[in-house]
Amino acid sequence: MNFFYNIGQYFYLMGMVLRIPDKGAFFRKQLVNEIDSIGINSLGIVAITSIFMGGVVTIQTAFNTDHPLLPIYAVGFATRQSIILEFSPTIISLILAGKVGSRIASEIGSMRVTEQIDALEVMGVNAANFLIFPKIIASLIINPALVVISMFLGIWGGWIVANFTDVIPISHYMSGIMLEFSSYDITYSLIKTLVFAFLITSISGYYGYFTKGGALNVGISSTKAVVSSSIFIIFFNLVLTQILLV
Repeated sequence: MNFFYNIGQYFYLMGMVLRIPDKGAFFRKQLVNEIDSIGINSLGIVAITSIFMGGVVTIQTAFNTDHPLLPIYAVGFATRQSIILEFSPTIISLILAGKVGSRIASEIGSMRVTEQIDALEVMGVNAANFLIFPKIIASLIINPALVVISMFLGIWGGWIVANFTDVIPISHYMSGIMLEFSSYDITYSLIKTLVFAFLITSISGYYGYFTKGGALNVGISSTKAVVSSSIFIIFFNLVLTQILLV
């Protein structure tokens, strides 16, 4: 029963969040701040993770496809598909769920336990829309950009491995990268990214908004936000893959 209660409360909160802001100028200012906080500050970890994982995927693919009947360029092809279809949209979103989701939940949770949200509501402000809506829109804008950057850096990480090791000749790697490229793969990845971005910010905002108690409960809400966001990302990854690719 607690699960269905949380689901109902979540949709009730989204009904308050997904409304046109009362003050457009302030919303735009908040949006810029959230884009910087959610996206720009996450660029470093996204870049480092993507480059090294691209290199690791290339090495592992070359190791596991060492068969005389398989063409060498299949390594580049498999690396590209792995990064575009799964690694960049899903793994990067899971990383952002930990980094961004915990920050959102703790920030809003701290405002709840210090009664700042109660003060906003007393003044007639839609606190849910005021605090959570800019974060959702910022995430929907910046997360796809981060994922596209991750795709390029992941493939570049594989190129670095091919260029500076003898795992695979660089010419064969590039041939595999360009083999039968489909723009739908990018579309599929970005659709998943948008869904994951909404899940991360809305779920984290939910746990922060309904935090009860003191500072200890803020940490508990932050942990619940990361765990729940990760679970729903994995679940919707399966659902969207079934709908969009099968």
